This record gives sequence, C-alpha cells and structure tokens, in this order.
Amino acid sequence: MAGLRAGVSRVRTSGVAAGAVLAALLALTGCSGSSTPDGDSASAPQAQWTTLGTRAVLAKPQKTITANQNAQWVDYNPDALYPGTVTINNLFITMADGVKLAASVTLPADASGKAVSGKFPTILTQTGYNKDAGAFVPAIGGGDQYLVEHGYAQVVVDTRGTGRSEGEWTAFGDTEQKDYTPTVDWVLQQPWCDGRIGLYGASLLAITGTLTAEQQPKGVKALFDIVPMGDGYRDIVFTGGQVNVGFIPLWLALVTGLSVIDPSLYQDPGEALTAELEHVVGAVTNFQVPTLLKAVAGDPNTVYDGDFWSQRSPIEGTPRIDVPTFIVGGLHDIFQRGEPNLYEQLKNHVTTKMLLGPWTHVQAALGQGLPADGVPVLDHIALQWFDQYVRGKSVGAGSLPNVTQYLYGKDKFVTMQDWPNPQASAQDLYLHADKSLSATAPAAGEAPIKMLQEPLEGICSESTAQWTAGLLGLVALPCFTDDNLAESLEVKYDTAPMTEDYYINGPLMADLWISTTAADAGVVVRVDDVDASGKAFALTNGIQTASMRAVDTSRSRTLDGQMIQPWHSFTKDTVQAVGSGNLVNLQVEIFPTSAVIQPGHKLRIAVGASDFPHGLPPLPDLVQSIVGVLTVTSDDQHPSKIVLPVVPVSTIE
Repeated sequence: MAGLRAGVSRVRTSGVAAGAVLAALLALTGCSGSSTPDGDSASAPQAQWTTLGTRAVLAKPQKTITANQNAQWVDYNPDALYPGTVTINNLFITMADGVKLAASVTLPADASGKAVSGKFPTILTQTGYNKDAGAFVPAIGGGDQYLVEHGYAQVVVDTRGTGRSEGEWTAFGDTEQKDYTPTVDWVLQQPWCDGRIGLYGASLLAITGTLTAEQQPKGVKALFDIVPMGDGYRDIVFTGGQVNVGFIPLWLALVTGLSVIDPSLYQDPGEALTAELEHVVGAVTNFQVPTLLKAVAGDPNTVYDGDFWSQRSPIEGTPRIDVPTFIVGGLHDIFQRGEPNLYEQLKNHVTTKMLLGPWTHVQAALGQGLPADGVPVLDHIALQWFDQYVRGKSVGAGSLPNVTQYLYGKDKFVTMQDWPNPQASAQDLYLHADKSLSATAPAAGEAPIKMLQEPLEGICSESTAQWTAGLLGLVALPCFTDDNLAESLEVKYDTAPMTEDYYINGPLMADLWISTTAADAGVVVRVDDVDASGKAFALTNGIQTASMRAVDTSRSRTLDGQMIQPWHSFTKDTVQAVGSGNLVNLQVEIFPTSAVIQPGHKLRIAVGASDFPHGLPPLPDLVQSIVGVLTVTSDDQHPSKIVLPVVPVSTIE
C-alpha cells in the first residue's frame, strides 16, 4: 500500500483531471525516564477518554462502541436496475415567504431515455454551488448517475440565493435553514417519490444535509455526509482565533460566482436576470463582502464566538439527528477537526460509521485513490448505506467497520473499533533547550529559545495545500510535501530516531510557556514525521492567538485524566492580555492525526509565530503581534510539552 500514499502525494502536486476540475470550481502508556519515547506494550488498558464538549454540551465520560470489533469491508456493487437516467430541470419550490427555490430531478430511464414510471426512494441534495454547474461536476451538486441507475430518484436544489433560486444567500443562516424541511415536504409530495428520503452530498452539500437531518423532517431515513463541517468557528473560519484567509475568501467568491452563472439564461432572460441581480446585490451589500470585511477588521460580533457561529455549526444540533449517518473525511481536510467530532457526538444514539483518508478537501470529496485495502469507492458505500437504511434491504451496512482510518507510516487503511482509539494512553514529550523532544522533563536553568514574529510563515507548506481545500496542492512545489522550508524560521524540536514503531492516533495538544516583546502573539505548532534523509512530512498542526488562550475545562477533552484537547472559549469577555515580556501558559489544540513513526524516523514538533494563509489575525490583533520576538520557555518550573495519544502498535498488527 505504499502506492496509495505515493499516489496521494502525486495528487497534491500534479493532480488528476477530476480533481483539477473540482478544484477550479471549489476555487505510550505514560512517561519514562529515557530520552526517547516509550515503546509498545503487549496490551493496554481501556483508555479513559472524555468527549469534547460543544457550546451546548459539557464534556462527559466517553462511551466506547463495542460492536463490530472484527468487521471487514465488502464491496457492495449490485447490477444496475435501469440502463439510464433522465433529468428534469428548473422545477420551482415556493417557500412560505414566496421565495422560489430551483430544483432538478433525475429519474431512472429506460433504454430509449424515457423516464420510468413508478415511485422511487429519493436522494435529496441541497447545494449552494449551482445545480447547473453540478451537471458538469456532480460532486458539487449534480445527479449521481450510479445511484439513480440503481433505483433512486435524485433531487438537487439550489439553496436560497444561489443558482436559479431566488432570495439572498446567508451561508446556513436562519432563513436558509427554515427552507430545509419545506423542501423535504415538497419532495414527499411528488408522484415519483415513495416517501423514503436519503440526504447526500459533499462539503457545503453535506452541511445542508446535516442541518436538515437535525430538523427531523418526515420521510428522511439516512444521511451520507462527505467532508462535513462540525464547528464553523473552530474548524475552519477562526481556527485558534485567526481568520482563515486561504479558504474563506475563495469559498465566498466561488458561491457568489457560480450564483450568477445561468446556462438557461437564454430560455427565460427576465426571470434569470432578476435572480442574478438579487444574488449580486445581496453578496455585495448584505452578506459575503460585509462578513469578510468585518472578519478582517475585527468586528466583535464576527471575530468572537457567539450566536452567529453557533447557528452555523452543525455539531450543536447532533443530539437531534435520529437517522443512520455515514461520515467521510480527510486527515488533511479543511474539516479535519470536525469530522471525528461529529462521529463522536452521533455514535451513541444512532448507527454511525466513519472513513478518514489521507486526503485534502478536494481529494476526500472524490474519494481519491479508492478502492484501496478493501475499502470500496464512495458510490458503492453510499449505495449500500441507502439500500440498507432508506430502501430497507438487509445488505450488511450495519456490519461495516465502525471506523476506518488511513495510517501514515504504514501507508494503508486500518479499521478501528471506535474513535478516539479505545487503547490510547496519554504521553508527555517535553521541549528542551537543545531542541530535543523527549519524555524526560526539562531541568532547572534550561535556556529559553527565541524566534521572530512575522505573519507569513507556512506560505509554502502542506498547510497551504490543506487550507486552500487542496487547490494549491495541485501545483508541483516541493514545499507542499516537505515542511522544512516552512519551518526555516521556526524552532524545531526532534526526538531521537525511533528504535521501534511509535503509533499516535487522535487529537493532540501543545502546552507551552511563551512570552513576547509585542503586545500579543500567534503561535503555530506543526507535527512532522522526519525520515532518515531529513524530509519532514506534515502530519497535522495547530494555531492559537495568545490573548484568546482562555480554556473552558468543562468542555475540554481529557485522556486518563489529562487534558489533551482544549476547548477555547473565544468570547470577548474571556480575552486575556499578554503584554510585553510576560510569561503566559498557552494550550494549543492540534487537530487529530493517525500515524506510525517508523524506526529510524523522528517525531518533530516545530513552534512558530504564524501559519499563513491558514490563519491571519484580524487587523487590530495583527497590529499588536506583527513585530516582536516570541520566546518559548521550557524548564523545571515552566515545562513546555506536547501531549500525545499513543496506541500500542500491536493493535494494528
């Protein structure tokens, strides 16, 4: 399986045709006294995890899923029931306020191309990327021919203010969400719908599906989410309290641009031009442009967590989802944080499965590299899911592995009983003045290490590829597969070369003591697998604004009683001044990963002051942090460290 990881690397740099098209549109078991980490143990006790809280729910003891411990993948690919499909475009659904949403319907067709009469279970997809554009790139909202040929009708709807639909777009705002259940009701009333509905889509389309399921509309039987978002603020827009200037402007521009592309303009110019004008005016005056400007300018109602973000965070409503849910995500996806958190919030009250690949956002949306290691292509998995839970057939979907993750280092997909890993244990690795990283606590008098604060670190790195949804990763630049350039101005802490496999799986945390000569500072922590030649393969990273370091311990995740995933408040009243020269303790959330550091390789923690374009402080904070010297202190009184979820390698052998 070395080939899949190599293939993924090639996708990041050179790309494939489908990825390019979509991208264009999507513009240890404790500490030891040794200097190296502890090795494997033959068996590990059950991990004492707590869940990560949400705005509405506190952290609580984790309930581990015990079913399907030895489950295996089976490729479900029955013969098609129909030879073709036919699409009926631009049907209109009238909302309570009179706004009309545009829809297309794709039905099974006979050999002559004529729609087959009868009632069918129906797949509903709600897109903000223009269903007419989706006709050319199905991943952003076209009919899925494979599913329809296997006996489903599919409805694709332009959400309010996008595509041919009327109204103004507000990115999952209250008005848009009020459209979801009436849209389902309209589908149920159609003569070709048999009353059973599955929700399906990738990215924005997965978010609308999740939010729809939370409303528990009549007829919805299952949800298949490809790269969904969990927490809008923490996952993507304001990670660590900093504006994502890589993805968010591109995304807003994409939605706006596709909203004024109307292939049917010549058919009904009056109606089409009216909708296009409404979309443009709304974008410029009401939502897209004003929201972006507010974020950059530091508007308190935007840059701090609150109702605006809670409303747009599907994870807040997961207790209301009552249908079986399948989640597809990526270890370098823009929603790398949110996908396993969604799984965790759902798994104990509905049947839930999760597949995490070695993917950026675009790659995950396409299921790049599948089939591999027994894992089928996404269409086959989706069909099995819907056949089981929408159509009601017994096809083994419930017996699929609970969790399937790609494992860096072993370069293969592995199945797991649950997430987080039930056999993980927390291990502290400490930062030292000699730039080593070990399980030995720092001694008295170890000297602090200084670095320059500047806002453009990471501008050419794997992080750049990730936080542009994989778009820039399609360009063949060596710095997208080797983080040494990005870390040239950062302080790098390395373990000794591993003498045996070292397996980490789950969320991580950096617990740092820092000071700055400026008024504030941003801190980025990169986690790398460094091979014998010195090449640094990026596993994951975290970013945090020091003044927004306040942690809500009641919502933070612990492992064996030790914090391992902090939940930062990010509210205006919890801002804590840093001040020039003051030593402060900072917990940096590092997004989950799954990797084995092989013998001869090193684990690296690189600490820096920025990760552009993943994060850029709003202008008021940027002014306070752009010029200064950042100091990392690690001694016996101020032990800076990283907390790792370490798993016995025997669990995958």
